[in-house]
Amino acid sequence: MRLRPKLFFAAGLAALTLFSASIVGQQRSAPSMSANTSGHVTAAGFANAHTRYRTAKIDGVDLFYREAGPANAPVVVLLHGFPTSSNMFRNLIPALADRYHVIAPDYPGFGQSAMLPRERFVYSFAKFADLTDGLLDQLGARRYALYVMDYGAPVGYRLALKHPDRVTALIIQNGNAYAEGLREFWAPIKAYWASGSAKDREALRQLVALESTRWQYTNGVPDTSRLDPSAWIHDQALLDRPGNAEIQLDLFKDYGTNVTLYPRFQAFFRDRQPPTLIVWGKNDAIFPAEGAHPYLRDLPKAELHLLDTGHFALEDKGEEIARLMRDFLGRHLLAKGAGVQ
Repeated sequence: MRLRPKLFFAAGLAALTLFSASIVGQQRSAPSMSANTSGHVTAAGFANAHTRYRTAKIDGVDLFYREAGPANAPVVVLLHGFPTSSNMFRNLIPALADRYHVIAPDYPGFGQSAMLPRERFVYSFAKFADLTDGLLDQLGARRYALYVMDYGAPVGYRLALKHPDRVTALIIQNGNAYAEGLREFWAPIKAYWASGSAKDREALRQLVALESTRWQYTNGVPDTSRLDPSAWIHDQALLDRPGNAEIQLDLFKDYGTNVTLYPRFQAFFRDRQPPTLIVWGKNDAIFPAEGAHPYLRDLPKAELHLLDTGHFALEDKGEEIARLMRDFLGRHLLAKGAGVQ
């Protein structure tokens, strides 16, 4: 039997209407990502997963940051390490953004933030913490969980000393706060702290070369074919900007100021007992696992996971870390109604 064109169009329109209504119903009743612990964004959470790329002027400095997730959700601040930027969180942000308001800044001299001349700006961890604090204030983030990695640890812990009541949880990934974690890799850096000499400074210049950047990503990773080379190529392109190497050498020297604060960081852990998840690449030669275990002295309830990977664990174990984070944050922020601004 042949349908006349008008009848065919009407039948098709009716079918399309029924199909659309069915899809809308599915969307309204579809489970959110809270039912999905895989770390992948489901269709229901996808609308909140779009990352926005923004720049704010804080104390006269242009700070770039990535932001995603519902504005009224619990805040998770992601603090990057050396020599990378918020780019290290490019895959983690969508895995969290259905439930959380995620903010990931770049420090000055890193990523897309301003790289001011050293004559006009003092590159220090104290300044990074102050500017990050200013950004969070500007964004209205009054309470937040902190993901700290490498340089992000002293930046985050300095924030915690400023505002201990604001920290709802800690996620620690290869970020040091104990002398036990500063082992062989740190010997030439410690020599520079002690002497401040041009010779000891020059000995560290190799750490900003491509070979060293690649090594930070690949060392300790059982299967390097899992790694995206564009990560270290991206980092190196920014390190190679004229003047950036001197900024990084300044920061190697200034890192010693963080070590003097370790007792205060540890006192914060003991006194405040924030819920803590430790996800640590156990094969890391920069911040080895010897730096992970001491956290349990001051944070006995911390959840420690040693992962079979290296320094940039997210590149290799991103899905596993996302699953652990979603479970941990769900129990400590969502289930208890904590962390909402």
